[in-house]
Amino acid sequence: LPFCSYYLTGFLNEKPLARLRNDMVPLGIERNPESVEPEDHAGALLDMMAGLIDGGFGTMQPIEVQKEFFEKHINNWMPHFFKDLQKAEGATVFRPIGRVGELFLEIEDDAFAM
Repeated sequence: LPFCSYYLTGFLNEKPLARLRNDMVPLGIERNPESVEPEDHAGALLDMMAGLIDGGFGTMQPIEVQKEFFEKHINNWMPHFFKDLQKAEGATVFRPIGRVGELFLEIEDDAFAM
């Protein structure tokens, strides 16, 4: 399941989702009312990260804010998700996506370390 709450607690809609929602408010990020998925979905989190970088939520956020969001809501669980995705039986399309995602996060992590 591609949700932060699930990876960090074993359950959906748990404290990691509540923390994310609290962090979204001051960043100007609002839940898409048409979305049926909780905000801690991997795709939604990557979209949020992109908006912080390119100003999609009104203003580009400083690198420190981007890094904090990345560490708090993406890099603490998503590498494990992408590794699991690479082992998904019967999901031939998703296995290579897991590898690309894993490499992408490694590059991002290295960039934030500079």
